[in-house]
Amino acid sequence: MEFIVDNLAPIMFFNLIIFLLLGFPVAFSLAANGILYGLVAIDLGLMQPALFQALPQRVFGIVSNDTLLAVPFFTLMGLILERSGMAEDLLETVGQLFGPIRGGLAIAVVVVGAMLAATTGVVSASVISMGLISLPIMLRYGYDRPLATGVIAASGTLSQIIPPSLVLIILADQLGRSIGDMYRGAMVPGLILAGAYIAYVVFSAWLRPNSAPALPPEARIYDRPDGTRGLKSLLVLTLIAATAAYFATHHYFSEHDQVPIDERVVISLVAWGLTALAIALVNRGLRLKLLSPIAERVVFVMIPPLFLIFLVLGTIFIGVATPTEGGAMGAVGALGMALMRRRLSFSLLKQAMETTTKLSCFVVFILVGSTVFSLSFRGVNGDLWVEHLLIGLPGGQWGFLIVVSVLTFFLAFFLDFFELAFIIIPLLGPVADKMGIDLIWFGVLLAVNMQTSFMHPPFGFALFYLRSVAAKEDYHDRVTGKLIPKVTTGQIYWGSIPFIIIQLLMVATVMIFPGIVTHYKSDEVQIDPSTVDFGTGNVYGSDSYGAANPGAAFQ
Repeated sequence: MEFIVDNLAPIMFFNLIIFLLLGFPVAFSLAANGILYGLVAIDLGLMQPALFQALPQRVFGIVSNDTLLAVPFFTLMGLILERSGMAEDLLETVGQLFGPIRGGLAIAVVVVGAMLAATTGVVSASVISMGLISLPIMLRYGYDRPLATGVIAASGTLSQIIPPSLVLIILADQLGRSIGDMYRGAMVPGLILAGAYIAYVVFSAWLRPNSAPALPPEARIYDRPDGTRGLKSLLVLTLIAATAAYFATHHYFSEHDQVPIDERVVISLVAWGLTALAIALVNRGLRLKLLSPIAERVVFVMIPPLFLIFLVLGTIFIGVATPTEGGAMGAVGALGMALMRRRLSFSLLKQAMETTTKLSCFVVFILVGSTVFSLSFRGVNGDLWVEHLLIGLPGGQWGFLIVVSVLTFFLAFFLDFFELAFIIIPLLGPVADKMGIDLIWFGVLLAVNMQTSFMHPPFGFALFYLRSVAAKEDYHDRVTGKLIPKVTTGQIYWGSIPFIIIQLLMVATVMIFPGIVTHYKSDEVQIDPSTVDFGTGNVYGSDSYGAANPGAAFQ
């Protein structure tokens, strides 16, 4: 009994792990453990019964949390876009653009995966869409199966790290930090990770040319009748649009010299997209034939998603909207895109809303369960046990970060990102804060690490999503008529391993070079001591553009 009294917190934690490994639902495992050990602690005199009176207020605080409203908005947006045909158009167009080079189809999958991540934020939507559309094409033209399946699964997981990711919303809420700052911090690592995937594809195509062949001439549907591709017109269009965008934004940037880099990128992209779209519309309206078919196709297919990215991320980055409002505008924009494509129907809307409701309830139930668990865990001084355990590690901050990264990686074999976020973040966040670690950087580091949970054999959800749409039996290709062998589960698992290694290297990169995350601080409010009026008690902070802003010091 003395041993139980002295070690109730670790017993409670390891009992939770056992319940999860046995397969009990996460939300109920958390809540049941919290109530059970809370009652045990009360019986042993370790906790006051009055502490349980805080549970109703904590649950009410969860359901009234405005930040969590972003979850259903972004989920609905992703599900509507999944069914609007945007993924199909993007994959076909970008595949035709890069297809004639070795590994071009795989590169197109990564590019489209990044764009879907920046619009949908839902892993299942990205993996299933690309698995249905791209995998048969890559198999048709002789792609190496582990490479093809691995690149599809890995590109789908970019939705976890590239805003507007659902996991970043949850992490920001659990760490008590701004979602906007979390989005800013995660943007650069997400783009670097996408670039690393492309680099691996290019290297594989160079090392083993037969593993990623180029698209044959007969498959290039947007080539001109004479066989030329017309890429020069696309290059000229890009240069003209970029020049016009530069002059359009030059005055704004010169007036606001402290504009953050992410805001500069978003505004420049919008200016470039609108200019290119205007040129393409004039070319089509006047039938000038200045643009090749592939150039015109690229403009009309890629501009709407870029506009949607601005509607969501751009409004958040420039301070026009909160993440919740950005999600609402994104959902409306997705409905508008589906309507313009004549894909919006009552049945589609009903399916999307039902799935959104289920996922939102799933998130809230896990959060309620984690609240019950954390209340009892703190009541038996479990937070102090975790703090003493981790702060006493050799190596200080580095030792803490390495142990946490290794622990997260191995827990990801058994738990998905929602479960990881709700179980370990409440325990690790306060310790990281006490050690002086920037919590946005810490959250992004964990997000990149938890991204591997989708790729781990044998429980990776991205692998399950791909398995569900990959050919389970041999089939005859509808274009070539050839017999295509089925895709085995082993091929999917082997294909994931190189990309898991890339993700782990990205974890080390974020850890060694924190500046790729902490650049979000460049636009934080700065207080000039000369603007403090001690006579009246007024403090005038500076906003992100250097202008005096009363009260900005307290934002």
